[in-house]
Amino acid sequence: MLGKFRSILPPLNPLTSQQLLFRRLLSDLAYRSSPRSSDEEDDPKYKIRKQDPEGECVHLHKSKGQHILTNPRVLDCIVRRAGIRPTDTVLEVGPGTGNLTLKLLEAAQSVVAIEVDRRMVDVLVKRVADRSFGDKLTVIQKDALKAEFPPFDLLVANIPYGISSPLLVKLVYGPNRFRNATLLLQKEFSRRLLANPGDSEYNRLAVNVKLVADVELVMDVSKRDFVPIPKVDSSVVIIRPKAQVPTVDLNEWFAFTRTCFGNKNKTLGATFKQKRKLIEILKTSKTSSCKSGVAGCSLDEKDGMDRESGNITFSSSWDGEVGLLKEKIVSILRLGGFEDKRPWKLSNDELLYLLRLLNGAGVYFHGHAQPQVTEDAS
Repeated sequence: MLGKFRSILPPLNPLTSQQLLFRRLLSDLAYRSSPRSSDEEDDPKYKIRKQDPEGECVHLHKSKGQHILTNPRVLDCIVRRAGIRPTDTVLEVGPGTGNLTLKLLEAAQSVVAIEVDRRMVDVLVKRVADRSFGDKLTVIQKDALKAEFPPFDLLVANIPYGISSPLLVKLVYGPNRFRNATLLLQKEFSRRLLANPGDSEYNRLAVNVKLVADVELVMDVSKRDFVPIPKVDSSVVIIRPKAQVPTVDLNEWFAFTRTCFGNKNKTLGATFKQKRKLIEILKTSKTSSCKSGVAGCSLDEKDGMDRESGNITFSSSWDGEVGLLKEKIVSILRLGGFEDKRPWKLSNDELLYLLRLLNGAGVYFHGHAQPQVTEDAS
C-alpha cells in the first residue's frame, strides 16, 4: 500500500544552488538566534558551528580562545599594513581555518603556520590545497609557546587571547630577527601595550616591550567580526624591533622592573623601604657580587655560598646590613630625584638611569652576573 502511495506522488525536483544556499543561511540564522544560557556558553564542552565560504564546517571552542576573524575588509587591511614583500617568509601563529593564511599566501613567498589543534590543521591544509598554494605552506602542529620559531621576515597573526603576553615577550626577546609583527590582540591588552608614562594603563609589560620595540596602533576591530563572537573588541597593532637597544643585562632589568611595578602606585621611596624587599635585594646583591668576584664582597663566617647551587646562605646577624642597605638606596633615590616618583610616570630612560645608579652602588636585583635571555618580562 505504501509503495502504491509513493508511486502516485510527483517526482521531486533537485534543489538549485540558490535554494541550497538560502536553506543553509536560514539554518545558520536559526542556530545563532536560538537562546542559550550564559552557563552553556561558558561550558568548555559547548561548541559553536562556523560555516566558512568554502563550506568547511568545524566546531570552535570559546574556552580555548578559538575566534575566527571573518570580515574580509579587516583581513585585507592586516595584510596590506604588514608590508609583505614577494620574497618574504611570514610566520603565522594560530591560523585557525585559514581565512588570513590564504591572503598571506597570495602576497608572500611562503607561510609557516603554527597551530596546535589538529582539526584546524586538517581544514587549513585542505583549503590551501584547493587554492593550489600547498607548496608555499609549512604547518607546524605544536604549542606556539613551546615551538622553536623558524627563520622568518614578518609575523602576521590573530593571536589567541590566552597566550598574548607570553607570546609577545617570546617574540620581541627571542633569537629571531624580523622586520615587524602585525598582531590582532584583545583591545584592552593592546591599550596596555600602547600606554605611555603617565597613562593609567602604563604597566610593566609596556615598559619591557618598549625597551626593544616600538608599538603602533593600526585599527580597532569589532567583536562582531569574529565567529564565535568574543566578549570584547580587538585591535590590530604593529610591533617594530628597534635598530638600537640599550646595553643592559636583561635579567637585571626584568627583576628591577618587577620590583618597581609590584605596586606601581607606590612611590619608589615607599617600595624600597619595605623590609622584605630590602632582604631580597641584599641577597641578590651579595650573590651577584660574589659570583662576579667583585672586590668588597664579604661574607660572615656563618654565611657562605653553596658550591652546587651557587646560592648565598645568610646568618641571622645581618639585620644591621639591611638597615645600611636601606640608607644607601634612599640616598640614591634622593640624589636622583626619584624618592617621591611613582614608576608608572617614569620613562624607560629614567628607569635605566636609576638602575645604573643602583648597580653602580653595588645594589642588584638579580643573582646572575651573566646576562641571560628570559621570558620573565610580563
